[in-house]
Amino acid sequence: MNNIKHQIINSIEDLDTCLQHHSIVLLYVSQEECSVCHAILPKLMKLLTNYPHIQFIQVDAKQVTEVVGRFLIFSVPTLIMFYEQKELFREGRFVQFESLENRVNQIYNSIAF
Repeated sequence: MNNIKHQIINSIEDLDTCLQHHSIVLLYVSQEECSVCHAILPKLMKLLTNYPHIQFIQVDAKQVTEVVGRFLIFSVPTLIMFYEQKELFREGRFVQFESLENRVNQIYNSIAF
């Protein structure tokens, strides 16, 4: 799992900087007291071992409250995939990993690194 580019963000400015500096980003919006968030994080980390060019950004919605309004987050966890700062898709609350993996794989394989 060492090849995962994982970053925990503590401000909306840091999030904006990450989106500007990385072409493909998976944003994971969670909260500390969310049991679903804690349950899917290891699965996400495992999934992303197959995609070394994806920057994985984790944000706590209660610590960085601006993320909720900026990205219209209605529940946690929420996953948003960006390419060149444009949202490609999002998954919320109940993440279907097979579907998520298919979408990530399709996008990842369509990009020339």
